[in-house]
Order: sequence, then C-alpha cells, then structure tokens
Amino acid sequence: MNGRIAGKRVLITGAARGMGRSHAVRLAEEGADLILVDICASLPDVEYPLSTPEDLAETARLITGLGRRAITHIVDVRDAEALTAAVDSAVAELGGLDASVANAGVLTAGTWDTTTSEQWRTVVDVNLIGTWNTCAAALPHLVERGGSLVNISSAAGIKGSPLHTPYTASKHGVVGMSKALANELAAVGVRVNTVHPTGVETGMQPASLHSLLVDKRPDLAPIFQNALPIVMAEAADISNAVLFLVSDESRYVTGLEFKVDAGVTIR
Repeated sequence: MNGRIAGKRVLITGAARGMGRSHAVRLAEEGADLILVDICASLPDVEYPLSTPEDLAETARLITGLGRRAITHIVDVRDAEALTAAVDSAVAELGGLDASVANAGVLTAGTWDTTTSEQWRTVVDVNLIGTWNTCAAALPHLVERGGSLVNISSAAGIKGSPLHTPYTASKHGVVGMSKALANELAAVGVRVNTVHPTGVETGMQPASLHSLLVDKRPDLAPIFQNALPIVMAEAADISNAVLFLVSDESRYVTGLEFKVDAGVTIR
C-alpha cells in the first residue's frame, strides 16, 4: 500500500460533512481505513441544521471510491456507552485502531445575558465531554501498541473569543484535557495533540453570530479578523494538519497546540 499513513485505521467523529468529511477523505487518500461516526440529527439548542444519514453515507462512498474501507455508525458522542460499543465493533471488523480524530462539535451564539443554561449544557456536552468520550472509546485499542489522539479545538481554544462563551470555554477545556492525557499516556506511546482552526467554510455558521457582530457589538469584530488576508480557511487546510498528526512523521510530537489559524490568535 502507498501513502503517508498506509494501512492505518482511524476513528473520526462528526464525519458526515464539513471538516470531518474532509479529514476522512484526506486520510483515505493517504492509505487509511476509516471508522466514521456522526449523530446525523439536529439538536434543539443549535440554530443551524446538523448532518443527515445521507451525508454520512456520502462520506463513506467517497472513502470506498478511493479503495479504502469505511465503517459507519450513527452515534451521539454524548452517549459514552453507545460510542464505545460502536468503536469496539468497528475496530474488531478492521482488526485494530491506530488513531482517533475527535472532530464532532457544535456552536451557539449569544451575549452573556442571552446565553441559556441549555446552550451551555449542549455545547459543553458535545465539544468537551464528547471529545473525552471519543478518547476513552479509542484508548483501550491504542495503549498496548501506541497511537495518536487528535482533538479538534479552535482558535477560540487559545484566545478569548466572545459572543459564543460556551464554545470558547469548551475548546479551552479540550486543550487542558489533551495536555493532561499527553502526559499520562506518553509512557505507553500514545500521542495527544490539539488542532486549532480559524473560521472554516463548513455548515457550522450560526447566522446570529454575524448579526451580533454587525448590529450589536461591532467593536468586537476585530477579534475575529485573521492576520493573513483571508476571511475563512478551507477544510482541506485543517485536514493536512490532522494527516501530519496521525502519521509517523509526527512520532515525537505530543501536547502540541497546532494552529491552522491564519494568524487570528496573534492579533
């Protein structure tokens, strides 16, 4: 087999569309077989629609079209028991696991006084607890032979991005959790790193955030401006970072905050 990660088996959550699909396709292009997990349903506290079963099937079709294996499971990452069962089943079918990419996430928008406890619960449960559940489901298959955990954070996991405080808090939490795991798991050869994108052209775009920045708090808009002269990155830019962290090219890289952020965090 050819490719930078030829023969590796990789779990990806939030794989039905957007960055998750991009990660899956990029890894398959370089020789990986994929376990594709997504909720494939919308959530009441998230204003934009989430993925569908048809989206997940399309991701799998793209992977098999590249000659790689794809196993799909419709699972909510907040459900640790169901996620673990799905991962165990898929790993048994593939014969092992080499890496995990915790990509599933949601975003809500609001000022401090309009953000609800329900939004807090949904965002933290998906973005932080769901990332933990993904790591916990993958780790039993990695600790005996080593591997890579890649947890997708955000530029908001480094700077104090306003008007989506639950998101910012959850993505900071992913960093702390990942660094703690990196220390704990180094002795068994499991690397743990975070990836920090700037804004990316995907379906994760609550219209209310744009309205808040234009109509209510334009003074905060500069916080979201990239240093490089782009408005948004492309999903493929983030997937290339994920590929590096999954590959043996990064065999001595752990505890890294890998920014693919067009310089937004240095502004």
